[in-house]
Amino acid sequence: MKIHVKTLGCRLNQAEAERIAQGFVLTGHVVTEDEREADLIVLNSCTVTGEAGRKSVQAARHHAGQRVVVTGCHSEVRPHAFGDEAIIVANAEKENLLPLIGEALGTEGFALGADYRADGDLQLYPLVLDQTRAFVKIQDGCNLACSFCLTTIARGDARSRDADAIVAEVQRLAARGCQEVVLTGVHAGSYGRESAGELDLGGLITRILHESELPRLRLSSLEPWHFKPSWLELWPRWGERLCAHLHMSLQSGSDAILRRMKRAYRTEEFAAMVDAARAMIPDVALTTDIIVGFPAETEEEHRESMAFVKAMAFADAHIFTFSPRPGTRAATMGGQLPNRLKKARWHEMAELSTASAEAFRRAMIGSQQRVLWEQRRNDGTISGLTGNYLRVTSDDPAIQRNQLSTVTLEVLEGDGFRVAGRRFGGH
Repeated sequence: MKIHVKTLGCRLNQAEAERIAQGFVLTGHVVTEDEREADLIVLNSCTVTGEAGRKSVQAARHHAGQRVVVTGCHSEVRPHAFGDEAIIVANAEKENLLPLIGEALGTEGFALGADYRADGDLQLYPLVLDQTRAFVKIQDGCNLACSFCLTTIARGDARSRDADAIVAEVQRLAARGCQEVVLTGVHAGSYGRESAGELDLGGLITRILHESELPRLRLSSLEPWHFKPSWLELWPRWGERLCAHLHMSLQSGSDAILRRMKRAYRTEEFAAMVDAARAMIPDVALTTDIIVGFPAETEEEHRESMAFVKAMAFADAHIFTFSPRPGTRAATMGGQLPNRLKKARWHEMAELSTASAEAFRRAMIGSQQRVLWEQRRNDGTISGLTGNYLRVTSDDPAIQRNQLSTVTLEVLEGDGFRVAGRRFGGH
């Protein structure tokens, strides 16, 4: 059977989609990038915003003769939105997705082979979706209750994966030539917190880098209240093997808004973490998420948030207009702002973020950075990412996909850098 796997939303969703695809390959099926030729479409959905939910429903549309399986957060909170014909697999059952599909379709084609394990620790990793970097899930769920977020409903309580299984998976990835692993979770920084005596995220990073030959490890989004200052000592220790990129979700630069959001920190604490990170990690890229137009947000609170975001000088930011998610406290708060005002504030914050990102790129001119090269394009150029998440493009024919090389960032071009030939760095 030919399977097409779609995913929307966060890196955790992408990690899960890769593992779903692995399972199909290990049981004798073909994973295809061409949606039209697929017999079965598997969608890992997202519900972080109303727009993400709408895109998830749209992505479940299919051609005649195809079956659709939907899992992920939007199917958890709005399963009926996908219609009666879709096969819905709950998030809690995602690791058993293949046998559940087999039951639903009534086919023996999903019989599980000896290499498949439903506990999330597959013995092989074909890297069916991307051979340059892989996303490894280390944690799921959330024990917090931010007033705007559906994650607790969609993902359940926080739970961490076994450290031995994570390390073994990274070892297999490195042995197969994977150059970069991204550690993902709903709150990756909370890794191990639910079990006394377990490794925390810093301990897990240390084990991975000490016990594997992986060239590069990257962290996905971290919540500010989970970040331990002692973790910053890992970057001087491991150098370029630990990417100089931290994504910490601020959400608002106004303390009054943070209180209404039920976020467990204030701007002063966040700023202290930013200062500490910049002091310990050379050329670190600090990126974030911002919500504008939260219920009852005043013009003064919006200006406070703008001023704080400007002061933080983020390398990039994802800007969202507040989207009321049914089932959250924020959806029923008074003072819901009109869409036109939220849109205007989004444009203001996005303009500020764009200027901040450009300033960060300009500050990197002349620096030497290690690039992981990805796909070569039709025009003959190849692009890749630095450890601090800058896009670099080259027309050097000697560069190979899935190769790490050091370049000097000298020519800004659009949202990234362009290097031309060997004179810009060793290959």
